[in-house]
Amino acid sequence: MSDISGLPARRAALQMIDAVLHRGETLETVERNALRRIRGPADQALARAIAGETLRWLTDLDMMIDSAMKKPLPHDAKPRSVLRLMLAQWLRLDTPPHAVIATALPLLTGGPRRLAHGVFSTLNKRDGLVLPDIPTLAPEVEFRWGDRADAIAAGIVTPPPLDLALKDWSQTEERAEAMGGISLAPGHIRLPRGTPIDQLPSYKDGDWWVQDLAATLPARLLGPGAGKRVLDLCAAPGGKTMQLAAAGWNVTALDISERRLDRVRQNLERTGLQAEIIKANALTWRPAKQFDAILLDAPCTATGTCRRHPDVVHRIGERQIEEQAELQNALLERAVEWLPEGSTLIYAVCSLESSEGEAQAESVNLAPVPITSEELPGGLEPTKDGWLKTDPGMLADAGGLDGFFVGRWRK
Repeated sequence: MSDISGLPARRAALQMIDAVLHRGETLETVERNALRRIRGPADQALARAIAGETLRWLTDLDMMIDSAMKKPLPHDAKPRSVLRLMLAQWLRLDTPPHAVIATALPLLTGGPRRLAHGVFSTLNKRDGLVLPDIPTLAPEVEFRWGDRADAIAAGIVTPPPLDLALKDWSQTEERAEAMGGISLAPGHIRLPRGTPIDQLPSYKDGDWWVQDLAATLPARLLGPGAGKRVLDLCAAPGGKTMQLAAAGWNVTALDISERRLDRVRQNLERTGLQAEIIKANALTWRPAKQFDAILLDAPCTATGTCRRHPDVVHRIGERQIEEQAELQNALLERAVEWLPEGSTLIYAVCSLESSEGEAQAESVNLAPVPITSEELPGGLEPTKDGWLKTDPGMLADAGGLDGFFVGRWRK
C-alpha cells in the first residue's frame, strides 16, 4: 500500500491535521515528525500544502461533509479527517477527483473507506460546488476579531510572500530591483512566495534576513541607536536583535531558551552583527546595568501569524489567551521596573487578541508616546489611541502582513 505514489504525502498531511485538531500541537512542531519519512522536497511541500489548505478552510469543508450525510460524523472521526483532506485537494489544489480517491482512500479500511468514498462521490457530482471566496471562521473567532474578522479571513486565503529585512537600508532600491521584488519600507524587500531562500544573492554574506514586514515595525519605532543601550527581551529567534544592532544600538538579547538563543547566535554570526546574549528567565532575572530602551516582544498566542500558521485559528481559545495575557502582564511589570527616567519601552505581540494587546497596554503606568503615521509604511495608520495594530487584511494589494499590536511609552 505504501508503494502508491503520493500516499506518504497524504498520510503525513493526515497526521499533521489530527495532531493540530485533536492534540492541540502546532503545525510547525508536528511537521518535523510527520515529514521525516517522506523523500523529496516536492512530496514534503505537497503534504504541507494539503494540511495548510485543510486548516484554512476547515469550517467550510466540514459544512460540505455534513451536507452529504444523514447523520453527522463525530469531529474526531478518521473518515471526517480523510474527507477534509480529500476535499481540500480537489477544491483548493485542483487535484483530479480520481487521483484524490486513489491516494486518500487507502488511509481507511472497511466501512469507513466505503463511507468516505460515498460522501466524496456525492459531493463530486454536485454541480457548481465551490468554496466561498473567504474562509468561514468559527463564531467564537469572529466574535474575538470583531469588525476586522472578514478582512482577516480574506488575508488567510493565500500563504504570505517572502519578506526580507536588509542590514543596510541604503541598498533597498538597488537590491529590490536586482532580486525582482518590491519594497514597502526602507530596508524591506518583498519577493513571491516559494522563493528558495538559500539561493538568493548575498544569503551567505549575511546582508539580509527573513522577517515579516509587520515584525520589523516594533524595532523601527525605536529609531537609530547611536550607541545607546537596548534590552531585547524575549529575543529569539533574533530578527529584532539584528535590526537593533544594524541600527546602531548596543544590544543585550535575553531569552529563556538555549535552543532558541542558538538561532540568535547563528543569525548574528551570518550577518556579522554584535549583541550580548543572556540566557535567563525574565521573571527572575535582574539587570546589572540600565538601558536606554527595552523592547518586549512578549510570548503570545501568535494568532497574528494565521496566514502562515492556519492552525492557530483552531488551536487557540480563551484558555490559551488568558494564560498568555497573565505572562505578558508579569513581563511588562518587570520591564517597567528596570527602566530609568527618560528611557523608552516598546511592547509588542504578534496577536490579534485585544486581551494581549490593548488590555495589556492600558495596564502600563507610563507616559504613552503615540505612534505617528510618518513612522509607518504607506497604507498603515496608528489607532486613535496612538497604538499600532496590524492584521492580515491590511496592505492586501501588496501581499498583506502579519497581525501585531505595538505600544510605546517613556518613563
